[in-house]
Amino acid sequence: MALAFVTSLAFVHVTSAQEANQATAGAAALTVSLTKPEMLQWPVLIPASGRLAAWHEAVISAETGGLRIIDIKADVGTAVKKGDLLVQFDADTAQAELEQQQASVEQAKADLDQAVANGDRARGLTGSGAISNQQTTEYLITERKSKAALASSKAALASAQLTLDRTKVYAIDDGVISERSASLGKVVNAGDELFKLIRQNRVEWQAELPVKRLADVKEGTKALIPTPLGDVSGEVRLVSPTTSTANGRVTVYVALQPAEGLPQPKTGILVSGNFEFGATDALTVPATAVTLRDGFSYVFILNATDQPTVSRKRVETGRRQGDRVEVIAGIQKTDEVVTSGGAFLADGSVVRVVDATAVAGTEAKK
Repeated sequence: MALAFVTSLAFVHVTSAQEANQATAGAAALTVSLTKPEMLQWPVLIPASGRLAAWHEAVISAETGGLRIIDIKADVGTAVKKGDLLVQFDADTAQAELEQQQASVEQAKADLDQAVANGDRARGLTGSGAISNQQTTEYLITERKSKAALASSKAALASAQLTLDRTKVYAIDDGVISERSASLGKVVNAGDELFKLIRQNRVEWQAELPVKRLADVKEGTKALIPTPLGDVSGEVRLVSPTTSTANGRVTVYVALQPAEGLPQPKTGILVSGNFEFGATDALTVPATAVTLRDGFSYVFILNATDQPTVSRKRVETGRRQGDRVEVIAGIQKTDEVVTSGGAFLADGSVVRVVDATAVAGTEAKK
């Protein structure tokens, strides 16, 4: 009887221990979801950085001096068309000069008419003895001087007309005003800058690359610049023939082509982007599968055991696209990778596998 009682106690003790162990294992199991790496075709990317700048920036200057600005038609950011009026100078002085030159031309014409009449009469009387040869010569010289005086007056009139025309300053191309130096009431000198204009509102990316990458990047190479408003695509239009003495890099000029509906990027901003080449195979996993610890990248792989556990694998990552990451080395295509719930895992952790929705709910409750 006593033996039966001891045996019964031992059985109860073992059963209780097993249940306790099972309860502990169940409590320790972390909920995760799994996926297998996916092979995708991704473009080869070369990262670069550089500033956004105007494709061409035109300087609009005063072509005449000593005149006062009385009206300004444009400001920084104004979109203009070629031929649009930008600045009006006080034209009173130029108008008066023009009228004075018009009067001079009329006077020169009258003088020429008189000189031609005298010259014709002198030529008709040559050899008759009515006038001397010296007088005839003087009439003919006066006629030539009058013709020269009329030509000079006409040239002065054209110059006065040009000065009057220059009291209005027009846009020399389509574009956007990037800088304004013109001020109302200012008396300018010839050559003073009034505006700067981004021609055709074209902005380019002036990316810098080390010389060793120039074999890959050439005219026509595609580029992509991520921005908060959307990706801006571009195409290399020119590779600089010189290398910077400051950093040994070469400037690559990329013409940008913003998608319809996106504004033109602002100049002067330092941005990063990528040059794109032909697509190659990429073994990819969701970005949530990769964890960073001690400066290295890791993923967790499900072990093929009776009780589900995971192993931590150090991996080498490459390209990124959207919410996926390329894994260059460290895992196999057939591995089952933890995609959700891996934040609190360690090497050898016991896990409970569910779908991603359940994992998201569990982590949200935490």
